[in-house]
Parts: sequence; structure tokens; C-alpha cells
Amino acid sequence: MDCKQGSRRFIVALRAFAYVICFLPLFCLPAAADEPQALEQAANDPTASLLSVSLSNLYSGDYHNLDNERGNTVQLRMSLPFKTGKLKHITRVTFPLITDSPSGKTGVGDMVVFDLLTFDQSWGRWGAGIVGSIPIAGDERLGSGKLGAGPAMGFVARNPGFLWGIFNQNVFSFAGDSDREDVRVSILQPIVNISLPNKWSLGFSEMNFTYDWEKGDWSNLPLGMKVSKLVKFDQLPVTLSAGGEYNFQDNYSGSEWTVNGTVKFLLPM
Repeated sequence: MDCKQGSRRFIVALRAFAYVICFLPLFCLPAAADEPQALEQAANDPTASLLSVSLSNLYSGDYHNLDNERGNTVQLRMSLPFKTGKLKHITRVTFPLITDSPSGKTGVGDMVVFDLLTFDQSWGRWGAGIVGSIPIAGDERLGSGKLGAGPAMGFVARNPGFLWGIFNQNVFSFAGDSDREDVRVSILQPIVNISLPNKWSLGFSEMNFTYDWEKGDWSNLPLGMKVSKLVKFDQLPVTLSAGGEYNFQDNYSGSEWTVNGTVKFLLPM
């Protein structure tokens, strides 16, 4: 595919997504400051004080600029809210296990950790903290070989039945294998989620728009959606979700399209 054509298609699709972000909040009434957040909404809110453990499977069926390649990652993610004095934190740890990759290698990928200070507002929450990447990959082709960290910040605004916001994470390497390329990336994640009847919800997938400062270019330009359902196993609330993304950045050998399924166990505090 011609690179300019891919960029044009991305811009058209991005405009459609932007209209959703800009106009859907106009049809929702502001939430009262003391209104409790519904559990199915909190499950899609990265700032919610919700102890959770999730297991995801991400399958990439095609890669840009690579023929007949695919990849698969099983991802374990744990979120833990806690307090230091009056300050509220959300700590999230992500472990990826690569079970298939274009390199032919499988094993553990780099671990990502972030700690976010969250501040409640009448309209939702905002947060600021730090994100880090820890090079624990079992093979050099499955990770960066670099220890990196940087600022993380964002907000989530909520209305009855509607959630929207944006998060920014930045990772800059400062230690690790000197023979490996430095890591300097900024990630933007837009958040939109609409509550539907019977504990269903519809929203954006975990789209990570990634700018690589080493390349001076966007290395990932995905657009995608997901659908979720809150159920209970005995008394344990669980969110089941499925989604898909298409990556419009075709200059590099990144995944072209990805589908995923997630099981998220919720432990409200």
C-alpha cells in the first residue's frame, strides 16, 4: 500500500473518531459529584480505584512489509489501588508472554509498570505519575534491552452512561545494553466508553498512538473498537471483552491488524 494513501485513510478514520469524542458528551448530563460510578464503567476507567487482574490474548494476523507473518501475545495485567497518606495511587503492572512472532522467538517480553496519583473531581478524575519499562525479555528480539522511564498523565471525564478522556505515557531509556538502540517513545491513548443496557458497553480499544522520537515519526497509528459485558461468576464480577484494531502506519514492519479477547476479574475496594 502507498504510504501517503495509508496516511490519508488514517486521517479520514481519525476525523470520524474525533467527531465521536467531541459530540457524544453533548448528549450526556453532567454526573453529580457524589454519584457512585457503575462497576461496568469503572472496569473501563484506568483511573478507577479498582483492584483487578486481567488476562488478554492479542493476535496479529498480518504485518506491514512482511509476507505471511503473524504474532500472538498473552498479556497478564494487574492493577492495585492504594494510598500514601491522603494521596490515592493506581499501580499497574503488565507482563507480556509472546507465543508467536515474526522473529520465530517466543517467551517473556519487557515488563511495563506505572504508578499514577489520582485526584477526584466533580466531572471525573485526572492523574499524573511515572511509567517504566523493565527489560526482562528472555530474548533480545522480544524486548528493547533498555531500562526506561518517564512521565504519565491524563484524565477521564464521566457522565451517566458515558466515559471519555485521554492518557499520555512517555518512556525514555537511561540504562541497559549499550549496543541496543535507545528507546524514546510517547504514547497517546484516547478513551471513550458508552454504557449499554444489560451491563454491555461499547468503546475504543486500547489504541496506543505511538510517536518514536528516534525515528522522528509515528510508529503506530491504530484505530479500533471493543465490546464488553459485565457478568458474575458466583459473587465475583468479571468483564469479558473482545475487540479489534487496524494499524494505518505502513512505513514500518508493525502489525497490520490485531484482534483480542480479555477476561478481567474485578475486586472493588
